[in-house]
Amino acid sequence: MDEPRIEFPCDYPIKVIVVAEPNILKEVVAVVEKYDARITADKVEQQPSKQGNYVSLRYDLWATGTAQLEKLFLDLKKIQAVRMVL
Repeated sequence: MDEPRIEFPCDYPIKVIVVAEPNILKEVVAVVEKYDARITADKVEQQPSKQGNYVSLRYDLWATGTAQLEKLFLDLKKIQAVRMVL
């Protein structure tokens, strides 16, 4: 069975789970902007965890290919507060 294929370029949903701390949204957006200049803090959906320790950040990236996504994921994982990138 063939894997589903993504046709690039496209809007690609990204979710980043981070520790809830001051300025984390700004830090994540600064990294994402390198890969998609359209991303701004107001375009990121935020969902705090029930106890408020973590925040889920969701946005749609204009993805141009798998290399771009791989580099973005690696850069996001370098942020100390990032726990998961999906």
